Amino acid sequence: MPGCFAHIDLCPNAIELTRRQVAAGAGYIDLTSSNPTRQGLLFPPEILHAASATYWSNRCYAPDPRGNPAARTAIVDYYAQRVPPLALTSDAIFITASTSEAYLLLFSLLADPGDNLLAPNVTYPLFEYLAELRQLELRIYKLDESRGWQIDGASLLAQADSRTRAVLIISPHNPTGAIIQAPLPALSMLSLPLICDEVFAPFTYRAAHTPPVAALHPDLPVFTLNGISKLFALPDLKLGWIALNAVAQAGYSERLELLNDTLLGANSLTQSLLPTLFAQGMGFVTAMVKRVQANIDLALAYGTTCSTLVMHPPDGGYYLFPAVRNHDDEEALVLSLLKQGVLVHPGYFYGEVPGTHLMLSALTEPDHFAIGIERLCQALGH
Repeated sequence: MPGCFAHIDLCPNAIELTRRQVAAGAGYIDLTSSNPTRQGLLFPPEILHAASATYWSNRCYAPDPRGNPAARTAIVDYYAQRVPPLALTSDAIFITASTSEAYLLLFSLLADPGDNLLAPNVTYPLFEYLAELRQLELRIYKLDESRGWQIDGASLLAQADSRTRAVLIISPHNPTGAIIQAPLPALSMLSLPLICDEVFAPFTYRAAHTPPVAALHPDLPVFTLNGISKLFALPDLKLGWIALNAVAQAGYSERLELLNDTLLGANSLTQSLLPTLFAQGMGFVTAMVKRVQANIDLALAYGTTCSTLVMHPPDGGYYLFPAVRNHDDEEALVLSLLKQGVLVHPGYFYGEVPGTHLMLSALTEPDHFAIGIERLCQALGH
């Protein structure tokens, strides 16, 4: 019998085929990369070396279904310093191999095959694959572009039914940058568990802070996801976590412990590094955030000279998701831009996005970002 992914076409699309052709010739500026290690953002190696040396000299495998106790304490301390602070206990933290694994654990915890989850119409293409692995339906709620891509409460309520088991939220949102900054009445009305992805939390722009959604909705069971891939630019060391607020902890922690114990996916070395990353790595995080903010400043300045590009300051995140006037075919537009030496993503890569949009990564190395933005604006004209 074919597997659940047997229907997926794995052939390169037109954009990828053209990218290969351009790469073999004149080349292009890549404005899509979200890999910090390819953009010169390398966490200080001396900190990693010193912390890992301590691990190797005291190596002993002692698996804990919730994760290394010292690492969990460091995570609790991190949330206590957020604005507003989120009070947690170390027993409320579950360390995973990645945020993707965390999602899959929560999908298994909260829903049975045939149930559904509410997910935004614009998002990074991950949820559909994870949902399919668990034979779950994704029901799409709308983000309102006219309100800075905030959640449309009426749409959220309309999509829920008797088999809805949770709401998926990303704040800061990928790729629009929207941050949830106040309680949402529609979420309280639904009274469903919230799975909140906050991996871009330190990356703010228009917003002063990224409030933990669990602090905004203490009445609901909230599962907060984060990890070191974005926070410390360490995607190669692979570590994530799930933080349960008091309501979630009371109702779900024992079953989540069983699920996490079944996998024990997080490696001991990276868990042992986590307290040092928080203690010594926040200066690096601040520098990384400032670089992204400077790139966004530059892009917005260029955007004022290009009437075709509708670019608004995001609340946060490290992407820009501008609309494009006078172009109806996103793929044709991206192919044309690629042939003119700049790679961007079309909006349709991110779901059911109305209108024409492009995705740009402000994580890009600054000199390359400046060249790429200039090329983009020149190609689009004034």
